[in-house]
Amino acid sequence: MLDARYSMRSHTNGALRASDTGAAVTLAGWVHRRRDHGGLIFVDLRDRTGLVQCVFDPAVSEAFALAERLRPEWVVRIDGTVRERPEGTANPNLATGEIEVAVSSAEVLNTAETPAFEIAEETDVDELTRLRWRYLDIRRPEMLAALTLRDRVTQRFRRSLEERGFMEVETPILTKSTPEGARDFIVPSRLNPGEFYALPQSPQLFKQLLMVGGVERYYQIARCFRDEDLRADRQPEFTQVDIEMSFVTQDDVLSMMEDVMAEVMEAAGAPWPEALERMTYAQAMDRYGSDRPDTRYGMELHCLVDVFRESEFKVFSGALASGGRVKGINAKGAGDFSRGKIDALNQLAIDSGAKGLAWVAFGSDGEVRSPIAKFFTEAEMVALRETLAVEPGDLALMVADEHDVANEVLGVLRVHLAEELGLHAEGFHPLWVVDFPLFKWDEDENRWQANHHPFTRPFDEHLEVLETDPGTVLSYSYDLVVNGLEIGGGTLRVHDAVLQERILALMDIGPEEARDKFGFLLEALSFGAPPHGGIALGLDRLVMILAGAESIRDVIAFPKTSSGACPLTGAPDAVSARQLREVHLKVD
Repeated sequence: MLDARYSMRSHTNGALRASDTGAAVTLAGWVHRRRDHGGLIFVDLRDRTGLVQCVFDPAVSEAFALAERLRPEWVVRIDGTVRERPEGTANPNLATGEIEVAVSSAEVLNTAETPAFEIAEETDVDELTRLRWRYLDIRRPEMLAALTLRDRVTQRFRRSLEERGFMEVETPILTKSTPEGARDFIVPSRLNPGEFYALPQSPQLFKQLLMVGGVERYYQIARCFRDEDLRADRQPEFTQVDIEMSFVTQDDVLSMMEDVMAEVMEAAGAPWPEALERMTYAQAMDRYGSDRPDTRYGMELHCLVDVFRESEFKVFSGALASGGRVKGINAKGAGDFSRGKIDALNQLAIDSGAKGLAWVAFGSDGEVRSPIAKFFTEAEMVALRETLAVEPGDLALMVADEHDVANEVLGVLRVHLAEELGLHAEGFHPLWVVDFPLFKWDEDENRWQANHHPFTRPFDEHLEVLETDPGTVLSYSYDLVVNGLEIGGGTLRVHDAVLQERILALMDIGPEEARDKFGFLLEALSFGAPPHGGIALGLDRLVMILAGAESIRDVIAFPKTSSGACPLTGAPDAVSARQLREVHLKVD
């Protein structure tokens, strides 16, 4: 609750209750609404804590004359006495609805232009207008509630981590450009012509150096920057809760985070299970076709190899003969989809990488529709029904392709169908996805890339095949997933300089390039680096989920648009020729 001390008021507006009846108060805030009822003028006075009804009586002539001039969003200060509302006029939808303030004097602190939109709980004003007038948008109770929630979550993280012996340490914003999978924002150096700083995509390397330095337990509410394409849950600058620990196993990091998250979620008034499910990356892809599965609904992927092992349908037999898979899902309740809707699903599958989508619709009337069912034996149809638990009214969707392609395509279809069929459940379903592959193959660059980042520690038992079979090497890595969104990810780190050089070499980063880009880290690792690991949680995304918002822009005070622009300030913008000369740049 906002503290009214150290201000020109005695109380905050939303804090007044029936127990304050008879108290003399001084209030301040914005005129939310003014109602002239002839004999009396009612003004709803708003501050950050809420609204209170103030009554101006003609008997108090000076204050009443002022009330006649008041307009929405004027800033005023009033003196008065708290009293119960007359019988039958209480407002049960308002926290202060049992009382009102009889005004004895009032003062206009500032007038206001007519706002671009009404300051109301809900608004149908387009987002661009809201961002252009963001300081007005923040006055809306909905936006203030989101920022209040964000503050509560942030403060609970700080307290929970402090109680566990973590030290808050700030790391540099102007740093060295290092490849981490997204573009850096670069900053020219005036004092070093032709050289540049980069804004950090994360404090990754610095927090590892802090572990080498003996800090042992570090955290930071860190600002991070990535020059990448935007979407609803992505911004060019964002905030993460950055955490690192020394002398830990993967279980230590996960158990600590489960305890911290339980406290944070309790502070946010959200449910949280006592223990989180831990699902391997392979299991997540096999069952849900995604490494961030939404487990609030079923529609899991099923392997159909045994069903169609002897199939005469050439699409299936061809895929199996080449080492591929046939997998399927049961879209329950979609058996009566029109051919047009099914064709749209087929196109989605193709757009997602499949050669096509096989389907069998089991209508609620018992009719079976499919262009391929004629190629299936009766035994295959029976096995298909049993494997996918098909009932009348269901739609069986199948993909025959390479194992990874089949999983990913069906994963996309699963999410699409869940939205179309309204399968999303309420509440929070968090889980850990663990044991990611260390590398992924980049077809465009024809080389291995790090799945998380190049500093991830491989399984000890996989080190012997690191160079000979890198695609099979798993890592000590983990993502925290809630309702199909990744809200955090981390790894145990490589703490041995020789192993770090081996991993960089597999990514075609030779000794000279490694020393140029990561020499300070490799040097630090050679001075007695402890085993360490950590995690980074996306604060914006977590608060978005907790607030039930559609976009992280709704929980950030001053966000950018989808094009990276700020309608409020006009950024990004041109700079003067003099400024460019000072940093030794020319605009082409």
